[in-house]
Amino acid sequence: MGKTIAIIPARGGSKRLPGKNIKSLNGKPLISYSIEYALANSAIIDEVYVSTDDLVIKETAEQLGAKVINRPAELSGDLEHTVTGMKHVLSVLENTIETVILLQPTNPLRPKLLLDEAFKAYLDNKVDSLFTVTRDHKKLGKIEGNTFQPFNYAIGQRSQDLEPLYFENGLLYITKASLIKKEIIFNEASLTFIVNHKFASVDIDTIEDFEYAEYILKTHHEG
Repeated sequence: MGKTIAIIPARGGSKRLPGKNIKSLNGKPLISYSIEYALANSAIIDEVYVSTDDLVIKETAEQLGAKVINRPAELSGDLEHTVTGMKHVLSVLENTIETVILLQPTNPLRPKLLLDEAFKAYLDNKVDSLFTVTRDHKKLGKIEGNTFQPFNYAIGQRSQDLEPLYFENGLLYITKASLIKKEIIFNEASLTFIVNHKFASVDIDTIEDFEYAEYILKTHHEG
């Protein structure tokens, strides 16, 4: 069996929240949470790589124990997809990597046993990729003209009777390296892994997201 690596993509540019990936969250750089999580799962992850175009992120990542792949400027723009940076990492490394675990720094909080459980499901089901989802209990609809058109419920229906809908929470992606090379992280054939945990609601893009993440850190345990 080939190597399993973690890739943590961390561009330096962020228009809405400059310096986001190294901004302090509860006293630690945001990126540190994903690096530390990967390093704590060394029974699964052979090597941890941060892909970045930013010198400060590079220095921070190396100090925390990750290896760094310098991302070219042409793969670091606001419109660039995450998978192209991951493909670049694989192009730089030796061709012995079988599985890639994507850990986004903007989803810093993960249940302690999540990777163990998800990786077991990935292997047991013999799939090419897996990603995490969470149940959404909201009553959703569309605005057509000036009126609200329910999407997943009927007017007057109780919340507990809604048809189950799920959202991609960004906590974890497991993908065969061969798929990444085709610029695919997951697709319709991927296995979904349901995560019912408060950490799944943390996705950092704004200062308000940071404040919410700090609240969750202070009021919830990792288990």
